[in-house]
Amino acid sequence: MINIKFIRKENRVVAYDNNIEIGECKFSELDNTWNIIHTIVDIKYQGQGIARKLVQYVIENSEKCNKNLIAECSYAKKVLETSYQKKQKRI
Repeated sequence: MINIKFIRKENRVVAYDNNIEIGECKFSELDNTWNIIHTIVDIKYQGQGIARKLVQYVIENSEKCNKNLIAECSYAKKVLETSYQKKQKRI
């Protein structure tokens, strides 16, 4: 079973299969902004939506912590754009 954990003090979200780390999404923090800098999932686990879940956890926690969010990571940038477009449609 895949578990995802937000590790605030390390500025990352990690995916585990049991106790084995299989993916992560790292972000840096400057002032009031989090910048997603890297998202990776072990090749054996790709194609299961894990990377999207990792980025989504960063998005959710940035909202809880009242942080702005940007992305250098090209994958995360796409997820952010999609999430933003969905929010605009709901308004």
